[in-house]
Amino acid sequence: METNLPQARVGAAVKKKNADLGKRILQHKHLYLMLLPCIVFFVIFSYIPMGGLMLAFKNYQFNKGILGSPWVGLTYFKAFFNDYQSGKLIKNTLIISSIKVFLGLPFPILLALMFNEVRSRRFRGITQSISYLPHFLSWVIVIGLMQRVLAPETGLLNEAIRFFGGDGSTFFMMESKYFYPLMFGSHIWQSIGWDSIIYLAAIASINPELHEAAKIDGANKWHEIWHVTLPGIRLTISILFILSLGSILQAGFDQIYLMRTPGNMELADILDTYIIRVGLQNGQYGYATAVGLMQGVIGLILVVTANRASKKFFDESIW
Repeated sequence: METNLPQARVGAAVKKKNADLGKRILQHKHLYLMLLPCIVFFVIFSYIPMGGLMLAFKNYQFNKGILGSPWVGLTYFKAFFNDYQSGKLIKNTLIISSIKVFLGLPFPILLALMFNEVRSRRFRGITQSISYLPHFLSWVIVIGLMQRVLAPETGLLNEAIRFFGGDGSTFFMMESKYFYPLMFGSHIWQSIGWDSIIYLAAIASINPELHEAAKIDGANKWHEIWHVTLPGIRLTISILFILSLGSILQAGFDQIYLMRTPGNMELADILDTYIIRVGLQNGQYGYATAVGLMQGVIGLILVVTANRASKKFFDESIW
């Protein structure tokens, strides 16, 4: 009887916990109903397609389907790392992703701080709307605009260079030395406004009494930002940075694919474009799935590692 007592207590605790969960669901049923479409979306478009990851370990044959195709183990993973292109692909992907993740991190934070200091509601609303607009433009439109502006002879930039006595015939999109600045500049232009929304919301949630206390202590605006605002959004910054590490091996297919030219191919050939090339164009579905799975696994490892490090050193983490 004594040996069964702990099990009975555990069972009672589990029943009580389930009962409390059921009460909370009924109490907040409208909120859960609002959450339901989001759950259905991720189940259909994220979790169910994960079954296709079996292709990474199978020699896919159309007549047999995914389940009926023969297993090949880790053959595709070994083939990728034995490929002479793998080192260059990983290097290019890491460089582009690191530029976006690490160098791009401060820009939306700075924009959110600037918006927070604007006192005119009308002016702030207009500038925020303008900064958000590029997010809703597809990369096809963005790269198309870049090509028009940077075109040799007829582009706006080359015409300005010619006006000031320059040559005006530089093909910026073709030369590799301009690839990283153009890639980073277009990325920031499209994403900075939209990414600043979360930081602006975090700033708005800071207790106003902290700002008042800082002013009473004689802090100027810069001191107030450094000692009140930034510490107040530190958790948000940490969470978004940790989550961004999950895509460190995904440099952004749309942008890079459209920016590729024969002149910058050595820098612009990344894992995302390689997967499309070998998967869809060459029909090597299993091989492409294996490379994509590798991207996801490495991203997951980085997120877990960064989360543990953040929890250990800064006492802040996602979970």
